Amino acid sequence: MKKVLHLFLLIILLFAGCATFKSAIEGQYDGAIEKNFGADRVDVLFIFSHYRQTVGYDAIPKLDNQYQRISGFDDFFRDALTELSNINAYATYTEYASDVNEPERRALKDSLIATHDYVISIRFMRQKSFAKYFLGTIGSTVTLTLVPIPYHHSYSVGVEIYNSQRQLIQTYSRNSGLTKWVQALLIFIYPFHPERRKTEELYVEFLHDIFRQIESENVLKAL
Repeated sequence: MKKVLHLFLLIILLFAGCATFKSAIEGQYDGAIEKNFGADRVDVLFIFSHYRQTVGYDAIPKLDNQYQRISGFDDFFRDALTELSNINAYATYTEYASDVNEPERRALKDSLIATHDYVISIRFMRQKSFAKYFLGTIGSTVTLTLVPIPYHHSYSVGVEIYNSQRQLIQTYSRNSGLTKWVQALLIFIYPFHPERRKTEELYVEFLHDIFRQIESENVLKAL
């Protein structure tokens, strides 16, 4: 019984002894915030793509499938959509690597582009270093997490806005990162800094900030 209890405590220390911290967002909008309640309404297509890359391990960024993208993204998008006041109707399309083998989905995407006033393409990217994660894992294992080890993920989002003639009219970008520190005693800090919540906060802030800038700059004008 004691062995089982000791093993259980060891597992808790190894896997729950961590805390995640979010860095400031680079490129954050600092202009005047204005709403366009009186503007004519437009139809908008949002195209999402979620990429991941382990630098030094993956040769190129890889597209997430529907199960790999961040859980709850639809809720984040719906919440941020309130920043845009003159949208009449909207549609969404999420790109997957498998689209290259599915002409029906490619045709659907083209038809959606053709029937909307604007297309907002939003590309998310998360990256980590294979070498740093490999060495960090060795360090955590050898020291039984007694030595604090940082694991860093870089996050970025790039936005391109096209009009109905498929002309690029505006671009935006944001960058930030999450650092997860692993160390046994961080189990007491973990409930206040869980990785899931920090990741969600990052996506929410990305979307709200970019949509707020689009709204303030009145980019989505009636054509």
